[in-house]
Amino acid sequence: MSHDPNCIFCKIVAGQIPSKKAYEDPELLVFHDINPWAPVHVLIIPKQHIATHYEVQAEHEALLGRMLGLAPRLMRDLGVVNGFRTLINTGPDGRQEVPHLHMHVMGGPRPWLKG
Repeated sequence: MSHDPNCIFCKIVAGQIPSKKAYEDPELLVFHDINPWAPVHVLIIPKQHIATHYEVQAEHEALLGRMLGLAPRLMRDLGVVNGFRTLINTGPDGRQEVPHLHMHVMGGPRPWLKG
């Protein structure tokens, strides 16, 4: 499995940086965003280091499907009942701040801080 020793999300996966975990399995880690835009704001990340959505290849399709399929279950488990938003920022122009593929999943009652 690919790992970047300088990547903050790889350090979270490795347990070097603490996080408030919402879900974990052998391929994915989900944790609460430290600067949430909504009452519930989690990040779904692959444990494998993939820097951006641009780098996704055919062998990653099932992983992306799992990330997207996990979102509604997580939101239900976290008490979100009236809808949620999923977002993948890609590259500098897409406002990606951490160079590790991640999906924001946000929900909860409005108003939200952003979005």
